[in-house]
Amino acid sequence: MHHALLVSEVLLDIFAHVNTILDPLSYGEISLTRKSLATLATTCRTFYEPAMDLLWADMHGIVPLLGCVTRLHPMIYHHGGKYTWYSEGIDPLCEHEVRQFLRHAHRVRSLQVPFDNHFHLLSVLPIKTFLFPKLLSLSMVLHPNGYLHLFLSPTLRRCFLPLIHPDLKLIATCCPTLEDLTIKVPSQSTADELSLLSDSIRLCKRLVTLYCPPLDWAAWNHLSTLPTLLSVTICGEVYCPLDTDNFVFTRFLNITTLSFHVTTASYVIAIMRNSAFPSLKEFKMIARILPWEDAEQLFDALSRCTTCQTLQHVDILSRDQRVPEPSDNSLTLIAQFFGFTQLRTLQLAFPHCCTRLDNHLLLKAMSSWPHIRSLKLEDPHLRSATITFCGLFAALRQSPHLHTLHILMDALNIDIEPQTESFQHTSLQTLDVRSSHIADREAVAHIIFSMLPSVESVIYGSSGHHIRYAWQEVNRRLQSLKSSAVLGRRITGVAAGC
Repeated sequence: MHHALLVSEVLLDIFAHVNTILDPLSYGEISLTRKSLATLATTCRTFYEPAMDLLWADMHGIVPLLGCVTRLHPMIYHHGGKYTWYSEGIDPLCEHEVRQFLRHAHRVRSLQVPFDNHFHLLSVLPIKTFLFPKLLSLSMVLHPNGYLHLFLSPTLRRCFLPLIHPDLKLIATCCPTLEDLTIKVPSQSTADELSLLSDSIRLCKRLVTLYCPPLDWAAWNHLSTLPTLLSVTICGEVYCPLDTDNFVFTRFLNITTLSFHVTTASYVIAIMRNSAFPSLKEFKMIARILPWEDAEQLFDALSRCTTCQTLQHVDILSRDQRVPEPSDNSLTLIAQFFGFTQLRTLQLAFPHCCTRLDNHLLLKAMSSWPHIRSLKLEDPHLRSATITFCGLFAALRQSPHLHTLHILMDALNIDIEPQTESFQHTSLQTLDVRSSHIADREAVAHIIFSMLPSVESVIYGSSGHHIRYAWQEVNRRLQSLKSSAVLGRRITGVAAGC
């Protein structure tokens, strides 16, 4: 054996490289990576421990561990390289078989449990047994009814659950180092489940990332005391409004990311109005319905929760178009973002989000956001475009870093002369004009070619065959202009070389 292989760091690097090999094999088939690590483990004593640690570190299900049980091994591996089998009707493990099952359990660091078909085999284990004492990451795809406690560990850092488990409080008490908790519930939760969730969250002391259904105000107050917490995502229907009578203004000093996927914005507005987020950089809300009045209250709450100097990314979306027209047409929602001077990306996609947006307001917006990279304004109720080419390029002069723009353009009335314009915006690469009407396709193609050299083709909406055809023609002419320019540079280069 080469002396270099006796150096543990070198050996671990080699084995780690073997462990990164990916095999496009079907589920249930033992990959080349696992076969290679198993072979290395049987090569010599020096290789055994590091190879076995990697072999068992990441587990998809508990079947391989059950395969260590002498009685079950021939049943599991009777198809050679596959271990797809059914344990229905098989007796639970006895005491000495439990020891065989646990032989390599201490090596497992990450465990995904895709189904619970084999849990009954573990029914003899004591309640307080930790099967995986060094487990760092646990992902349960199905409801582990009555068996969740077996998969918990004092070392657990990350946990994914598909529902609000009745034993949820065990996670907080048995996993004191838990940092990442994700509870993705596919259906509506009951009031009792949401109460259990909030009570359980209040027991977690070191959370960094949280994804779960809506919490009550007591749970939010607890989260404000966690200096480790950086990201919170709330997803689900709000059954009971937050108790505004017991609100206490709360500061979340270190949260940088807030996301909400809710039915209406009222829950989010209540949180933002009664909290401060001095470190918030990213805010996202997807609401099933977002009336104008709710959007106005939300934007006002955002501007008042001490985020103006920190917020960099904002996404607010709602696809339900059954919302009434705003009662006061003099208001402009986008103007409430002028104070967010650190914005990098802004996406507003809900009815009436672009009401009264014109060249002047777009220029003022871009002047307010010197760092803006991406701007997406998608108003399904906007019927007439008010941003002209002149207004667009005036705004682009204020945003040299912008690379993505989605906005409804007035491409009918061409109000600039590209032959007399020397301005070029070289950063913009993605231009989506939505369903903008167009008349002079040749002129529009020439404007884009001359002033937006990094735009390869224009993205357009799907409504109206004549609109799609017109922009397809613009893109064909744009490609022709670019091809001619490339050919011209080649010819010039050859001539210069001669």
